[in-house]
Amino acid sequence: MKKDVLIIIGSTSDQEYADAASAMLDQLAIGHHQLVSSAHRHPDQTVKIAREAAQNGFKVVICMAGMAAHLPGVVAANTNLPVIGVPLPATLGGVDSVLSMTQMPPGIPVATVAIGRAGAKNSAVLAARILGLGDAEIAARHREYRESL
Repeated sequence: MKKDVLIIIGSTSDQEYADAASAMLDQLAIGHHQLVSSAHRHPDQTVKIAREAAQNGFKVVICMAGMAAHLPGVVAANTNLPVIGVPLPATLGGVDSVLSMTQMPPGIPVATVAIGRAGAKNSAVLAARILGLGDAEIAARHREYRESL
């Protein structure tokens, strides 16, 4: 299975949220890959990952971060792929993370979903919607999922 979605988390402590997105992507039969790269602890590595994501076959990037939550913005600044930000619970319950992701400058958007596990799941559903624009099979699986709700 080709891997269309790249999931990046800033820390191994965020793994449970990445796993929730992965489970939803598995349910929708969408290939994905997870990795850990912090915008603050590994800035050069994070930029390299973002710049090479498209040539590595990815079509959508999901970034999950808490606190300052710069990861999605750094990735969005270094790729033309759609970036979905998942704010994670942190110091202010995740509101601080939401603000970091939604207050991006013009031209560098980050599609931001709900805080935490619900957002992680919705990031996978949003990725499926995006991918479904160019893939009829993914669109059909997404439609079936929606109808099952």
